Amino acid sequence: MKSLILAGAAALALSTPALADIAVHDAYARSAMASAKTGAAFMVIENTGDSDDRLVSATSDAAMKVELHTHVADGNGVMKMMEVEEGFVIPANGQHALARGGDHVMFMGLTGPFVQDETVTVTLTFENAGEMVVEIPVDLERQPTHGAMNKMSN
Repeated sequence: MKSLILAGAAALALSTPALADIAVHDAYARSAMASAKTGAAFMVIENTGDSDDRLVSATSDAAMKVELHTHVADGNGVMKMMEVEEGFVIPANGQHALARGGDHVMFMGLTGPFVQDETVTVTLTFENAGEMVVEIPVDLERQPTHGAMNKMSN
């Protein structure tokens, strides 16, 4: 009986995602204005594990649809936003920044306004680490410090 319990505990431990390998830093969400129908979240995702992982999706009750997006330049140099269906690689012992003017979590069809200093609950799903629920603070006042948005304001 004891060995059966130990075997069950070992199987459960092996099937549980290793969330400790993934950490989210400096996360914030914003929308352009209170009546906006879209918003975005930005953050740095760190992988302290020995193998690459991949952010494959995000969900939230804050919007009817949540997608992983990036900005790409078209043939005329105009920046366009597009969904990244394959997600974002989070390198082993490295990090990947979701930043304004680049990769980000996109909220479409907001279910309510993003309010300064409140939070948005987002579930990030990783290929290996599984699901991670993150409370992301709303910061409507933060100015871009890098990426394409900063280059456009110069």
